[in-house]
Amino acid sequence: MQIVSSYGVEIKKKNIPLRATLDIFRKAVSYLIPVYAETWEELSEIRNPQKRFNEAEHLVHETKKNHARFLFDRHFPKMSSYLRRAAIQHALGAVSSYQTRLSLWKKGELRGRPKLVCENHAMPVFYRDVMYKEAEPGEDAAHLKLFDGREWKWFQVKLLHTDMEYLRKKWSGKKASAPTLERKHHKYFLRFSYTEEVSLSKTDVKEQVICSVDLGINTDAVCSIMRADGTILGRKFINFSSDKDHLYHVLGRIRRFQREHSSRQVQSRWDYAKRLNMELSRKIAAEITKYAAEYQADVIVFEYLEMQGKISGKKKQKLHLWRKRDIQKLCEHQAHRNRIRVSRVSARNTSRLACDGSGAVVRNQENHSLCTFRTGKQYNCDLSASYNIGARYFIRELLKSLPETGRSSLEAKVPAVKRRTSCVYADLRKLYVEVNNLKAA
Repeated sequence: MQIVSSYGVEIKKKNIPLRATLDIFRKAVSYLIPVYAETWEELSEIRNPQKRFNEAEHLVHETKKNHARFLFDRHFPKMSSYLRRAAIQHALGAVSSYQTRLSLWKKGELRGRPKLVCENHAMPVFYRDVMYKEAEPGEDAAHLKLFDGREWKWFQVKLLHTDMEYLRKKWSGKKASAPTLERKHHKYFLRFSYTEEVSLSKTDVKEQVICSVDLGINTDAVCSIMRADGTILGRKFINFSSDKDHLYHVLGRIRRFQREHSSRQVQSRWDYAKRLNMELSRKIAAEITKYAAEYQADVIVFEYLEMQGKISGKKKQKLHLWRKRDIQKLCEHQAHRNRIRVSRVSARNTSRLACDGSGAVVRNQENHSLCTFRTGKQYNCDLSASYNIGARYFIRELLKSLPETGRSSLEAKVPAVKRRTSCVYADLRKLYVEVNNLKAA
């Protein structure tokens, strides 16, 4: 399995023509998009992507053997061939996407007629040796070929020391792809991509160790390390309370500012809050993966969380800021790098049903994280949910590995496993005993 990771290195030196290079590249893409939109009928007949690209380049680039139909070279003289090809590829992609959306709109599968946008936010790629050269080993710099307003020249670019130290520590000896220029928050970055070949765990389900995760709002995540027989090897509550407190203070300042000054000039404050929230997601995902790796888990199991419809109530803003999908996506990438699989189960009733099989729980009104089972036992609701999540994964995998006759026999002995949305931890314990008895017989 191939895993692609990327990292952006901040560019420190500002007196280099990065803006001029970015402007000329975007102007080239804006020039090419209407050209290929006009000639799309003949380009679309070429099915081979490489041949289509070659034909697109012949339309705009003049050579001894080729007479260009459009005057691209006159408008953009001395442009590097690699940068020109990057602009052609981006323009072809934009026109192809527009034509696809247009055909869907004509069929009635898309609302609103799509528009072909020529003003774009394309970023140039600096190909090695011809556009980008590495500096001496240990030096926090690189050499880029940039447009200074008249011609293309080589410039030395200073890079942030901490970013370069991270790359030397984590990615030393691994070849990076050609860097892409990136702009974020008025800063410029060079983004490097690394491709790794990893083989994910193929341990038999009965021998697997999993990390079941219940993502929450009050507690960021509750993790349980579990075996197929229901043995719990470890539990962990992940909660970055100081980070959330900082975020809520920022949100309070935004509310006060909006009351006094309406919603104008508040975008920068919201951008800051979103960055804090995204950083919190990264920390949660890293902590989950680290805990799973400590126990050499084979699988990390999440709930399949899908919230539809209008959100209302006093926790409306918290739910809007809950980056559950981002956490799972970040965690999935980090888990795969550690050769750990990621799986998802139905989220229905995982928190509502007690893990001991006694039925629905009653939430504590003063402390929403606590609940009371029908047996009278008080327990942490998120921890009970994490047990149920892990149990549903094992129930599904154990039944899937059996033939139809064996599965029907087990479902007759443990009827609760027929409905996956009502399975709990206690049902796994019963099922595992019956699976062993079935194989012994």
